[in-house]
Amino acid sequence: MKIIFFGTPEYIVPMLSKLAKSHEIVAVVTQPPMPVGREQFKKYSPVDDWAHKRSLAGSAGKRAVPIFFAFDKPFPEAELGVCAAYGKIIPKKIIDLFKFGILNIHPSLLPKYRGASPISAAIESGDIETGITIIKMDEKMDHGPIVTFFKEKILPDDSTESLRNRLFERSGNVLIQLIPAYISGKVKLKEQNEKEATFTKVLTREDGYIDFTSHQSPITIHNFIRAMNPWPGAWMRLENQKRLKLLKAHLEEGKLILDEVQLEGKDPVSWKQFKEGYPNVDFL
Repeated sequence: MKIIFFGTPEYIVPMLSKLAKSHEIVAVVTQPPMPVGREQFKKYSPVDDWAHKRSLAGSAGKRAVPIFFAFDKPFPEAELGVCAAYGKIIPKKIIDLFKFGILNIHPSLLPKYRGASPISAAIESGDIETGITIIKMDEKMDHGPIVTFFKEKILPDDSTESLRNRLFERSGNVLIQLIPAYISGKVKLKEQNEKEATFTKVLTREDGYIDFTSHQSPITIHNFIRAMNPWPGAWMRLENQKRLKLLKAHLEEGKLILDEVQLEGKDPVSWKQFKEGYPNVDFL
């Protein structure tokens, strides 16, 4: 099966690698390189790096994988598209290029938590379960019919990062088993219930701010810290106006205990180490 893969971040690369062992990845579509740092060096996406390394290995029998940053050039011929954390809306004219459409891997139990931050939303809400839904993409965001799904428990110490990695790692195995049945027409698609749809947003740095004067419960704050890890990071403002990131915490007899923090411009340290330098800082 010839497949074009749409995706960008590091955590989907293991799934892409598994897919490439069973199918021919004829191209990847990913976000363009972004300038970073003072020198504004171009940083390429992990999916871009994957395709580039695979192309360099062409002499070892692997075919070069073309890399696309937009939809303005013709794609190689492919029967199926697979999309995971691509980061842009794919227009209908592109979806229609594929005989079997595009399968979109979304990290929630749709129609709950459509949008950009479903894992963070599940953790912040205190959910004990989430999952992956694979849908046949249409022109609306996370709207298409459900092809399959699986559930995953949210562990008490899960962050968005740890849960996300586990979900997409498992997705690779599910996808490989699904594709033969899907293309042979053995899978019955199920329309989503629009009345049950909820939506999440793109998180900004400001969304990580914790206002400790709002009298939130320890468990609510703990969920928030886990949900904001790694981006945008939960943070508070000190009297000197510097940001203090709250990286890790746990609950002990109903009380919130900070484990690791990071002062703006500094390396992460334990809460105990931080208090030695800033004894007057407290959060509750």
